Amino acid sequence: MRVLVTGGAGFIGSHFVRSLVSGAYPGLAGSVRVLDLLTYAGRRENLAGVDVELVVGDIRDPATAAAAVRGCDVVVHFAAESHVDRSIAGAADFVSTNVVGTQVMLQAALDGGVGKFVHVSTDEVYGSIESGSWSEDHVLEPNSPYSASKAGSDLLARSYHRTHGLDVSITRCSNNYGPYQFPEKVIPLFVTNLLDGGTVPLYGDGLNVRDWLHVDDHCRGIALVAASGRAGEVYNIGGGTELANRELTARLLAAVGADWSRVEPVTDRKGHDRRYSVDWSKIRAELGYEPRVSFEVGLAETVQWYRDNRQWWEPLKSGVVS
Repeated sequence: MRVLVTGGAGFIGSHFVRSLVSGAYPGLAGSVRVLDLLTYAGRRENLAGVDVELVVGDIRDPATAAAAVRGCDVVVHFAAESHVDRSIAGAADFVSTNVVGTQVMLQAALDGGVGKFVHVSTDEVYGSIESGSWSEDHVLEPNSPYSASKAGSDLLARSYHRTHGLDVSITRCSNNYGPYQFPEKVIPLFVTNLLDGGTVPLYGDGLNVRDWLHVDDHCRGIALVAASGRAGEVYNIGGGTELANRELTARLLAAVGADWSRVEPVTDRKGHDRRYSVDWSKIRAELGYEPRVSFEVGLAETVQWYRDNRQWWEPLKSGVVS
């Protein structure tokens, strides 16, 4: 089996690739090809020492996409622009990459006779929920340009199954954390700022709630869907740890031995969703998924990774690496 992983040099994609190559997903055993444009968040270093074929190219280019899928049995599509704040500042790249790029990859997979296409998406497409949890059939009500672009790509993925019969499954995950995450996202941003003796910016009242999912659990869920997920179906993947941002901040402060004097309240993000919560009973019932990494252990190991790997993140924060 040959597996194509788009965005495989990014945070989540590279974890999936490293795990796949190590033999962690027997249902997908075989060779691995990575297609990545190596933008600011995709780095060769994330795949150092990993036995993969790396193709540097743009998912929006039909010729590149067609060449990348050639000979592949499975496509796992991670490649996306994913930072909400960047989408608020400028939405064009998000629409182009997430919507157009996904359509190009779907068409390439259809034309190339790919057997399975897994489209990796986000719980943010559902919007915000005051209580309870979203099931996979909940209406899509995205509130940021990022989440709107992902909702559009989800609908395109669904359409390629319904119209063309392409075997497509969609996954929607909660907030990921773990090693190799670019330090614009909240956990690595806060940890690296604190390790450098700086302050951390806390949006609004800090009571926005997120469900936290370790990247290893997320990738294992994706692998289960790639191996055995039903065509045309959506699978939520959650971590089971809901925390308000203030509580998350308190845990990060404790992890590095800092206090609340290091927290700087900032004006809330535009359109900031109040709470995310996914119901992942479907993937548990159908595919046997359960999160294995407790948040306490996962967070401690993540903080330690950033302590031990300054050479990875310091150039990113100093602007040496774009």
